[in-house]
Amino acid sequence: MTVTQPAATAPPSTWLPWMRRALQLAALGAGRTSPNPQVGCVVLDAAGQLVGEGYHARAGEPHAEVGALRQAGTRARGGTAVVTLEPCCHHGRTPPCSQALVAAGVARVVVAMTDPDPRVAGQGLAELRAAGIQVVEGVGETEARALNRAFVHRVSSGRPLGILKWAMSLDGRTALPNGSSQWISGPAARAWVHRLRASCDAVIVGGGTVRADDPLLTSRGGRQPEPLRVVLSRRLDLPDGARLWEQTAAPTLVAHGYGAPGRFRFHLDGLGVERLLLEPCEPDTLMQALAERGCNQVLWECGPELAAAALRQGCIQQLAAVVAPKLLGGDAARTPLGDLELVDVNAAASLGDLRLQRLDRDLLWELTL
Repeated sequence: MTVTQPAATAPPSTWLPWMRRALQLAALGAGRTSPNPQVGCVVLDAAGQLVGEGYHARAGEPHAEVGALRQAGTRARGGTAVVTLEPCCHHGRTPPCSQALVAAGVARVVVAMTDPDPRVAGQGLAELRAAGIQVVEGVGETEARALNRAFVHRVSSGRPLGILKWAMSLDGRTALPNGSSQWISGPAARAWVHRLRASCDAVIVGGGTVRADDPLLTSRGGRQPEPLRVVLSRRLDLPDGARLWEQTAAPTLVAHGYGAPGRFRFHLDGLGVERLLLEPCEPDTLMQALAERGCNQVLWECGPELAAAALRQGCIQQLAAVVAPKLLGGDAARTPLGDLELVDVNAAASLGDLRLQRLDRDLLWELTL
């Protein structure tokens, strides 16, 4: 594809088609780049011809700019790099991309958004300008921020972005009074959950879910490596045998409090299951620990009491509710949420963006908080 290279005074929107291509490339790294963001890059030569494409495929591997510049070779000189995020300017597991762009001799760099990481935060763009490179900012910024919402949230808040998911009947039940819950939703909804897990760095449940459902909590091969499976259990009141203790399918982390019995600690250690001592053993402290491990986005698939606690402590930024066309009934039947400690219905959280889609016979509601 060949186009006329926009003039230096061209409006930023001129670059939007190329930025959208870069965003498509960036999305190819979904679920594999943490703790890094998803980044895509296209390189045009001086005549406006596409000569290089790249995206960040996995943490520790070359960044998008490096891949695109390698593809472009000497044709990048005098050309334009269109990047979804400000090029990094610090040494991590890979060299700074700002220096790679300078060395390649590009004349212009078009970026969607600045990097909120304090190690960058405008310094990468400053390096480019100091080298005489024209910088165009803010092209496709809304789309870029949506793509990296989880990364931006972790960097700005020190917590991963939390998604709370549940499946329930039309009358709001997640299980029968006897605890039976498999399966409320249909195959299409369960396949969607596997894809959702693949986009997350960790999947969190409480001890009650382990006891009642013995879940596997994998993406069924949708992501390699599989997301970290996390059990939050203050007292380690857990079964000796559970599918989560088998580490060949996916790694498991059990977070517990100081009062957990030594016998079960030794049991988990003998199985090779990683333990994390938390004080206090709460959703908020768990999210801090997961952020320190580089998790950008986590999925809560827990029972009602833990879900309510995670909401109360600000650990949830998005809801995903699958509603099946079934009626379960029962006064004692389980519902998705425990007590949110509300005393006035007008104090209920006002939910933000809403998206509704059909998954065969089930409905999926996705909302932001």
